[in-house]
Amino acid sequence: MRTYTLHLDRDAVAGEAHGLERAHLVPDGLSWAAFAFGPLWFLYHRLWLAALGVLGLLVATAFAGHMAGLTPFAGFVVTVLVLLLVGLEASSLRRWTYASRGRPVRDAVLAGSLEEAEMKAATRWLDGAAPARPALAPHTRAPSRPNEPAIGMFPLSEGGR
Repeated sequence: MRTYTLHLDRDAVAGEAHGLERAHLVPDGLSWAAFAFGPLWFLYHRLWLAALGVLGLLVATAFAGHMAGLTPFAGFVVTVLVLLLVGLEASSLRRWTYASRGRPVRDAVLAGSLEEAEMKAATRWLDGAAPARPALAPHTRAPSRPNEPAIGMFPLSEGGR
């Protein structure tokens, strides 16, 4: 089973179908395609800045390996490890990009396949059962303590002596 996050426009209302037309489901976990294809996977998903970042990371890794005098095999191992990191973080970068474009996470479903996740997410959204994002509480000022001289690290315990 895998966790999928549902990304919808900020103004989408639970229970209305027109918000689901532009919905995106992002699977959590290792993306084998991002591991294997690196920046091409990000370009396919229209994540331009992330693709540039991954390409820059791979170039910097190759340059640092060359400057450190690594053997070709050691350079290959380091590159594979960097690509493994990219594959592990690909879903998080995709979620971050959607959130910055005005499509925050609206729901999360647990499913065995993408089709099952689509069905569960659509059903929950149309039933209005998708959890609403809580409104941020206004910042309230913390209650202030009465002015008393503080001696030492624990002024409240000083009175018991």
